[in-house]
Amino acid sequence: MQNNIPNIIESILEHARWAPSGDNTQPWRFEITGADQFTVHCHDTRNHCVYDLKGHASQLALGALLESIAIAASAFQKQAHFSIRPNMPETQPTIEVTLTDAPDKPTDALFPYLPIRSVQRRPFKATPLTTRQKQVLESSVGDFYRVHWFEGFKEKFKLAFLMFKNGKLRLTMPEAYQTHSSIIEWRSRFSEQKVPDQAVGLDPVATRLMEWTLKSWNRVKFFNTFMAGTLLPRIELDFIPGLYCAAHFMLIAREKPQTLQDYLNAGRALQRFWLTATSLGLQLQPEMTPLIFSGYIRNNLTFTAKPDLTRYAQKLADSFEQTTKNQTDIASAIFMGRIGQGKIAYARSIRLPINSLKIS
Repeated sequence: MQNNIPNIIESILEHARWAPSGDNTQPWRFEITGADQFTVHCHDTRNHCVYDLKGHASQLALGALLESIAIAASAFQKQAHFSIRPNMPETQPTIEVTLTDAPDKPTDALFPYLPIRSVQRRPFKATPLTTRQKQVLESSVGDFYRVHWFEGFKEKFKLAFLMFKNGKLRLTMPEAYQTHSSIIEWRSRFSEQKVPDQAVGLDPVATRLMEWTLKSWNRVKFFNTFMAGTLLPRIELDFIPGLYCAAHFMLIAREKPQTLQDYLNAGRALQRFWLTATSLGLQLQPEMTPLIFSGYIRNNLTFTAKPDLTRYAQKLADSFEQTTKNQTDIASAIFMGRIGQGKIAYARSIRLPINSLKIS
């Protein structure tokens, strides 16, 4: 294999393709352009996904992919070098990748965990993280980021209730419905391009009810209006998991991210944190809704046509700020989630095969 560079590139991409992306969108394609070069063509989803504020979620995912490429390259005694192609639209970041020989470079210790890392949306054990676990996780993000922990029943309750309230915004917004109705693969344990319904985190009866409801926005409105339709999913998906975890956490940049490179770097740090958690036998679930919608409010950006939801989002942003007051700078936070000991996810998003991700 060492004498067949294109095969090495494909082998590296075979491992790197497991990088996380919002709702398993995998907003990238690979073009092998030389014996030791390839290009990553990315597109963000801001135009049709309300959760991709300014394309930052896609940029974080792209950064996680680049870190995955670097980790995978080390297993083949290669070092990956990245450069952003200039003069590309902000919505289509393009990365040129060059591989160089690194015969003395050891395989990154996180390499085995690339295909194992996944999202677990079901409750974890409430067992606190050990001092060593926290130290290892904090070291994984490097000097330019820090980890803020929300631990203990009182803080976990506050975060669980915050997620519960954000769930109402998420489940009553027509703009969010456009995403929710398109990203779930029904009656599935695995999905190459979507999220299988068995990985969502609801019990089987609630899952079938969700499948029926998401067939149309009119059904969603009826269910929410007359049958308290958001209550059960918010309890099952937000409040209970928010209590049953070791801790909630935020990854915070030392300086507020502003450029594409800043968000790529942040995504790389996030991937190392997540893979490190996996190596420690910990499960993780993103909790990005408060960060995303407080960002819309903070930047005075329109995200919904419903004024009542904008007002509700403002209240949630104020509540979020109070919850984290004197603890963290929300504007510099790049990621938020919960973490703890738990079972490996029974169902999960997988990925498209390499042949489907390559372009000529």
